[in-house]
Amino acid sequence: MKVADKPLVLVDGSSYLFRAFHALPPLSSSKGQPTGAVRGVTLMLRKLQKDYPDSPIAVVFDAGGKSFRNDLYADYKANRPPMADELRSQIVPVHDIVKAMGLPLIIFPGVEADDVIGTYAAQAQALGRQVVISTSDKDIAQLVDTHVRLVNTMTDTELDTAGVEEKFGVPPDRIIDLLALMGDTADNIPGVDKVGPKTAAKWLQTYGSLDAVIANAGQIKGKIGDNLRAALEQLPLSRELATIRCDLDLPLGVAELVPSAPDVEALSALFLEFEFKAWYEELLPKRGAVSADLFAQPADLFARAAEEPTSSQLLQSTKSPTQAPTNYDTVLTMEALLAWATRLRTAGLFAVDTETTSVDYMQAQLVGVSFAVAPGEAAYVPVAHRYPDAPEQLDCAEVLAVLRPLLEDPALLKIGQNAKYDMSVLARHGVELNGVEFDTMLESYVLDSVGSRHNMDDLALKYLGHSTIKFADVAGKGAKQVTFDQVPIEQASAYAAEDADVTLRLHHALWPKLDAEPLLRSVFRDIEMLLVPVLSRVERTGALVDARVLRQQSAEITDRLATLVKDAHTAADVVFNLDSPKQLQELLYGKLGLPILRRTPGGQPSTAEEVLEELAAEYALPRIILEYRGLAKLKSTYTDKLPAQIDANTGRVHTSYHQAVAATGRLSSSDPNLQNIPIRSAEGRRIRQAFIAPPGSVLLAADYSQIELRIMAHLSGDTGLTSAFENGLDVHRATAAEVFGVQPAQVTDDQRRSAKAINFGLIYGMSAFGLARQIGVPRAQAAAYIERYFERYPGVRGYMESTRERARERGYVETLFGRRLYLPEIRVANVPRRQAAERTAINAPMQGTAADIIKRAMIAVDRWLCADLPEVRMIMQVHDELVFEVPVHLVETAKPEILRLMSGAAQLAVPLEVEVGTGLNWDEAH
Repeated sequence: MKVADKPLVLVDGSSYLFRAFHALPPLSSSKGQPTGAVRGVTLMLRKLQKDYPDSPIAVVFDAGGKSFRNDLYADYKANRPPMADELRSQIVPVHDIVKAMGLPLIIFPGVEADDVIGTYAAQAQALGRQVVISTSDKDIAQLVDTHVRLVNTMTDTELDTAGVEEKFGVPPDRIIDLLALMGDTADNIPGVDKVGPKTAAKWLQTYGSLDAVIANAGQIKGKIGDNLRAALEQLPLSRELATIRCDLDLPLGVAELVPSAPDVEALSALFLEFEFKAWYEELLPKRGAVSADLFAQPADLFARAAEEPTSSQLLQSTKSPTQAPTNYDTVLTMEALLAWATRLRTAGLFAVDTETTSVDYMQAQLVGVSFAVAPGEAAYVPVAHRYPDAPEQLDCAEVLAVLRPLLEDPALLKIGQNAKYDMSVLARHGVELNGVEFDTMLESYVLDSVGSRHNMDDLALKYLGHSTIKFADVAGKGAKQVTFDQVPIEQASAYAAEDADVTLRLHHALWPKLDAEPLLRSVFRDIEMLLVPVLSRVERTGALVDARVLRQQSAEITDRLATLVKDAHTAADVVFNLDSPKQLQELLYGKLGLPILRRTPGGQPSTAEEVLEELAAEYALPRIILEYRGLAKLKSTYTDKLPAQIDANTGRVHTSYHQAVAATGRLSSSDPNLQNIPIRSAEGRRIRQAFIAPPGSVLLAADYSQIELRIMAHLSGDTGLTSAFENGLDVHRATAAEVFGVQPAQVTDDQRRSAKAINFGLIYGMSAFGLARQIGVPRAQAAAYIERYFERYPGVRGYMESTRERARERGYVETLFGRRLYLPEIRVANVPRRQAAERTAINAPMQGTAADIIKRAMIAVDRWLCADLPEVRMIMQVHDELVFEVPVHLVETAKPEILRLMSGAAQLAVPLEVEVGTGLNWDEAH
């Protein structure tokens, strides 16, 4: 079939722009630019290109402003609300993407997109061409005939003449009459009051046409007949307004709707700007690599989002794509290895990476090592590929013997990507990796923690415009995936050498940006990089866990869960599945008729935990469900799972600490997650009892006391708050005395509890409504408490207001040590999202400073232990707490020094207090 024989595809761009905006969640880029509509329209266009290969596709948009229909009826579309700013900001990018895709972009002033589409459809019909109109607008169904059909790519539906009649109850040539009778609230087209599509279709089926309905209006009985007769005068106008014109004199004829070749350079820049990673990667083979100049530094990103330049302006500042040549070597002989060892010795700085059999550093076996000494100059040394007919490789022990002096030499500077993993793997193979001066994952993280993910693939794409070889490309996917030792050396070498090469190139791209910011450079060098070997040691040491304690607790929880199931069935007077939100929803709000406090985004009554907590104050079943859920989660996450995570060789659990996850700088942990073990419930504290000290030792837990409130006192400079800490007062009791207007000695437990909620709630941006819910008082009373708090602590209010203002001006906030947190949504028009960014702006400096302080403390304590007291081992970091294994005879030596080093990790305007406890298990020590 010739191209001319393919159907002409006309896209109702305005229809899809609105549908994409309202149908998709409020997506945005890391710079805060809304992207949901852009993504949705692009997705639809790509699908059309796939569904109609070789067909010409043209995209038609409304021009905005008034049309000829406003001359017919002044109130046409008068009731439409103004377009949301988040949608308005996406119109130009959508237009830019359409043009970059090579598709004709049609916008004619004075007429609507429907009329342009109708005219082009009529012109195509006159030429005998088939037409496909891609839309979700019901009005365009009037254009359907033997040559024209509708498709909706969002719902994947198609309508021909029979389909229109089945859907609307009338054939296409009666759609205008149907619309006139129904009217249209969105376009403010008057119709017949209380007449919907079913009634309108019924009348047209009975009488045949709008004119016939008008002629027989006297025969239609009841109130609906009265409504029809009242509307008779305006129905001809409604029909005219609903009629799509097909006879426009357009400056561009249908024969000129010819797509051009895509502008791959422009399309790549747009996909980069809006962070459509997968689509961007598809373009890379067609264009090589993109200049790293496409990516601004984080501060520039915020400025660019605020200025909202057009995509064409952005493209004017980019350079032509470049691609560094590669020269990768596979080292299979001792001669070649020694030659590379010499190159590494003289390189001054090189990248190093390990390939292993597992992502678990405690289980991983070394398969090979790769290096890069210059961009494009890299090598892979395989040592343990074990597939059939694998070529002979150098012995692992011999390779490590050659490399050990280089890897352990602190004077030979090295670059890694997530170097902690390589450090831990090599340590288990008897090599202490020293001299790791740079880690590209952490360079990216410190530069902009929220700008992107910090894995190599994403960073290479962002900063180098390079799509890396993925692990799945060489090892397969899913059930067919093999471990790296089964990957053929030829493919493994390209993958592994590229890892080292890209790591080196990323460093060259990232370090100048970081080095130009003295405070960020200090955060990177003096905190994050110094912490890497500390965390490696903590992880490999692990925590001793008594599996018997956990199994006993699991058995008891199982019994309790069975009892709770019976209690729930009794309370509901029906058997149901407690794990089914749908059944619970039907039971609570249907059979039992409990009040609906909140609904899900889909409009269903919510059974979320916070809702059940409110209901539990008055009703038995929600209380039972809450206890059941808490125990079930505890069992599945900890008491059942932790015993299975105990390492068979060490008898310990070995978590992984992540530096580049939490935006504020806090560490997170996984496999197992030690940060989320609950401590408020008795069952949660029992889990800590399973973390034990080895014979002859105790666990020592050192926990910063109210550190974020102390940081608030320092940052705000509030004299009342500072004075309370300087004088060693109970700050919650002191706050209660101020807020409730009583002497400290007269503060009740309830008042202290409320003051604690205020103290912590306000630094997390809690509203009066949230405080009222938490402490169980009316909203007005909670608002009065907050106002009185700010009257007593004006410095806190001043800090909050000035922080919000600085965040709006600069686009980021800083910790005491200079760590930045960018806030891409701090100036968006959407009020809830902007307010969330403002709350983050207030809290992030405190959370981030607390994170920096405990990291500095870990570095200082680890340095002292390694030098003076190696028998004492740091085994865990959990929020503001460090946990150590201490031989009993060294407790009195270790305790005061740990306290001193942690207290001295930062100099604040108020003392940093550390609470220290010891015990045979973690619960006792804490």
